[in-house]
Amino acid sequence: VQLQASGGGLVQSGDSLRLSCAASRYTLEYYAIGWFRQAPGGDREGVSCINNSGNKYYAESVKGRFTISRDYAKSAVLLDMNGLKPEDSAVYYCAAGPQHWCVRPPIYDYGFDYWGKGTLVTVSS
Repeated sequence: VQLQASGGGLVQSGDSLRLSCAASRYTLEYYAIGWFRQAPGGDREGVSCINNSGNKYYAESVKGRFTISRDYAKSAVLLDMNGLKPEDSAVYYCAAGPQHWCVRPPIYDYGFDYWGKGTLVTVSS
């Protein structure tokens, strides 16, 4: 299982970004896909996940601002981030794991088996 996160960058507070997690169609259909982030000196935090039923879950800190979706045409899981805040700055990772690890928040990283390299998001104030 291979995953590749992309789309990070430097933006200002209030701006939007779209992250993409590229994966095979099999991966998208078989696994739940989660987005996680880790700020310097911080723990890795579950941001959002989507399971193969299409159910979506979000951390409280991003609910209403971030939207996860699965795009089979692009063979990717997207994370649309709106209203970005400086505290959203982190390296963002996508990961694949069993469906039962994406059934409700919080989203635990230890349930996800396959990880891609991260993409850096920096939000300036």
